[in-house]
Amino acid sequence: MTQIRVAIVGVGNCTSSLVQGIHYYREVFANGEDVVGLAHPTLGGLAPGDIEIVAAIDVDARKVGTPLHEAIFARPNNTKLIYDDFTSDVTVTMGNPLDGVSPHMGEFPDHQAFRLAKDSPASKNDICRLLRDSGAEILMNYLPVGSQHATEFYAECCLEAGVSLINCIPVFIVSNPNWAKRFTAAGIPCVGDDIKAQVGATITHRVLTRMMHERGAKIDHTYQLNWAGNTDFLNMLERSRLKCKKISKTNAVQSQLDVPLPADDVHIGPAEFVPWQKDNKVCALRIEARGFGGVPLHIEARLSVEDSPNSAGETIDAIRVCKLARDRGLAGPLEAISAYTMKHPPRQFTDYQARDMLEAFIGEPATEELGRYEPEQATREVHAK
Repeated sequence: MTQIRVAIVGVGNCTSSLVQGIHYYREVFANGEDVVGLAHPTLGGLAPGDIEIVAAIDVDARKVGTPLHEAIFARPNNTKLIYDDFTSDVTVTMGNPLDGVSPHMGEFPDHQAFRLAKDSPASKNDICRLLRDSGAEILMNYLPVGSQHATEFYAECCLEAGVSLINCIPVFIVSNPNWAKRFTAAGIPCVGDDIKAQVGATITHRVLTRMMHERGAKIDHTYQLNWAGNTDFLNMLERSRLKCKKISKTNAVQSQLDVPLPADDVHIGPAEFVPWQKDNKVCALRIEARGFGGVPLHIEARLSVEDSPNSAGETIDAIRVCKLARDRGLAGPLEAISAYTMKHPPRQFTDYQARDMLEAFIGEPATEELGRYEPEQATREVHAK
């Protein structure tokens, strides 16, 4: 069996769903059952079960030093159970907290908040050694929102160890030209930034926005509010950690318009932490527009999803495409899979264009040339001030 050797930093709900899903689909395939919930059951000849987690890094006292199959169910994780009939030889290793843990996270009950391990923080040499010794090809970044310095620390480790980065959080690495040049020069493919859920708030908002625009409606105002009871939303109660998150989510929607809305007419971001909802995220969005003859046209939608399995639905594809890119000798940001799975890719497209680009990339064992896909009316990146 072909193995894609993956390391993970941040053993939270998203990691839990991803790891459970790998083992769940491995059994589904082995039993010849119907495959539900994947855009690509196989991708470039690779199935989800071909992914092997070879290293895991965290800083929570309840996870560090614990076998991965136990750590993914340890508090404060609270996502839904998909599959737990497996064990892992991987033990969670102590990482480097840096800015990955907001101080306010220690003020909440044990079942909600982080509890920082007392182990000495890992050095860059420690992490690089772990990546090399484990044979990791890809590092998944699942750190909390606002972990700027911590994300840069692990990106540096990837560059030194020759490991690809899939950056699932809103810290701009893959979409930052300076970091992109460094990964390209090092001969390492990367994917980012900020994972877009399988069927989540951002993809829903984007598709509705683009649909209204393409059918001639003039959008005047829009908002998107989200709330949940997982540690992601608990972390985001500290508003100073949200700068890149708001840029990422807002640009993801604004990029679907030829002319972006004025800043006062669009509001997109997390709203509140509701403990009893656990990993269930609720999105409320509204689009106010004018249609034929200037007659008002409004859309209101409410979406309720399990947040972390929604993320895993996209990372399963990102991992396999990144493996294909490594096998093909590609380097730097992977444009198609980034546009398809990420909110803040190096270059924005409509989701239909991104899907066409991805299918072409999967089917063409050649090189991915930046900008080779030129739609008649390409959408553009919108930079927030």
